[in-house]
Amino acid sequence: MTTLPAKTEKKLGLVIDLDTCVGCHACVISCKGWNTENYGAPLSDQNAYGADNSGTFLNRVHSYEVQPAGDAAAQLIHFPKSCLHCEDAPCVTVCPTGASYKRVEDGIVLVNEYNCIGCGLCAWACPYGARELDQAEGVMKKCTLCVDRIYNENLPEEDRQPACVRTCPAGARHFGDLGDENSDVSKLVAERGGMDLMPEQGTKPVNKYLPPRPKDEMPEFDVLAPFLEPVAEEPKGFLGWLDKTLEKL
Repeated sequence: MTTLPAKTEKKLGLVIDLDTCVGCHACVISCKGWNTENYGAPLSDQNAYGADNSGTFLNRVHSYEVQPAGDAAAQLIHFPKSCLHCEDAPCVTVCPTGASYKRVEDGIVLVNEYNCIGCGLCAWACPYGARELDQAEGVMKKCTLCVDRIYNENLPEEDRQPACVRTCPAGARHFGDLGDENSDVSKLVAERGGMDLMPEQGTKPVNKYLPPRPKDEMPEFDVLAPFLEPVAEEPKGFLGWLDKTLEKL
């Protein structure tokens, strides 16, 4: 079995804003594209255009209709899900070959595909369903936080972040060191009340979710009020004449 590091130097992870995500699946497509063309073995598809199709994805978006407490209106919540890079990752400790491991330098959980035998124990142990067996390759796949992007000095600095974060058109995904209380992602979690997914599992997920705001409590945009008022109660001059002329037609 594989052991977890007692402590990691960083806690790199994602903060996902459920209030902002529009369920466009851009993160899903960019993740599939980047990880198929670059790091590790490609993410295969089986019978992609047939009735009984299947495939391997490291990031998926689920949509749920949620009824808040009280008389608030029901909300459609788009819920992206991928590996949460847990501090106490059960997928690592059950791995019989050491293929699953957690990096000391940044806390990212990875799979060494050369050592993976596809036994599926890690998928069984993960309470979030974040691991998938690639049928073509016969090994387990999971989110890598685009480890080959974030440290790649050949890329422009703005591109050194996970593909899903770089692609999100709504700005719903954020990446950074959640072990640093002064980082932008840590401040965002503190300001918005970021939550763990299924904290009762005791896995201490690094990734956080920002809760959606009630849609019935949207702020009033008083700043626009002066621009919505008519310029004059009755038009004068040429416009006044034109208005009266048009009324006679």
